Amino acid sequence: MTAADKMQRRLAPGGTWLQNAGMKLITWNVNGLRSVFGKGFPEFILAEQPDIVLLQETKVDPASLDWGWLQGYELLWNRAQKPGYSGTGILTKVKPLSVQHGIGIAEHDNEGRVVTAEFAECYVVCVYTPNAQAELARLPYRQRWDADFLAFVRKLEQHKPVLFAGDLNVAHKEIDIARPDSNRNSPGFSDAERAGFDRIVEAGFVDAFRHFDPRPQQYSWWSYRAGARERNVGWRIDYWCVSASAIGGVQSCTIRQDVLGSDHCPVIMETEPALRFR
Repeated sequence: MTAADKMQRRLAPGGTWLQNAGMKLITWNVNGLRSVFGKGFPEFILAEQPDIVLLQETKVDPASLDWGWLQGYELLWNRAQKPGYSGTGILTKVKPLSVQHGIGIAEHDNEGRVVTAEFAECYVVCVYTPNAQAELARLPYRQRWDADFLAFVRKLEQHKPVLFAGDLNVAHKEIDIARPDSNRNSPGFSDAERAGFDRIVEAGFVDAFRHFDPRPQQYSWWSYRAGARERNVGWRIDYWCVSASAIGGVQSCTIRQDVLGSDHCPVIMETEPALRFR
């Protein structure tokens, strides 16, 4: 069966989900769309034939790129005010009921960090969480962000289940980082940031990867320095988080460490037929 045949099985005429097919959703911090376009991104998307793709650190104006190779997708973008910085996007085969840029708080919404697509079954939220920066210089802002973003997705959840994904810039547990002891106070592994992820779990959202896979050394980001990726000295900071009411509709969640092109790798979540979450 070809990739095109697989996609046809997923989608009915008009772009609605078929009752007898699940969905494939991908999140990937591409660390610059223009760069990754020349490093296998189009080939990866065409081979995987995902229903929805969430992108972080797009950086560039997407309109400046040639998307002629990608047919049948809606392209949803949230750009940062600062050129060449941050930015998020969603590529979706299914037309959303509505789209929201940001979380409705001016302090947070000038960096292009969130874009939300509403579908009949759920909300899908693409997020790029701010880095706390060297010496945790931006930690107070990061803590405000964590609280406000969690409040945002919990408010959405009052209406229907939420799937949010992206680069959350935190390794939650010691198992999620290659060298926990030497990174105890590093940005992305500080006690405060890890506590922020604790609150996500306490609010009822499920870390979909850990729901299925308890193994160590499953990382999604590696420094470009000192051959970190080749030696798998990495961090797991890219996530799919799913409303507890919806996790029963998730079939799998995998980290694709074999996919190159960025300092992050994609995380792929697949659902049961029709995304019929209960």
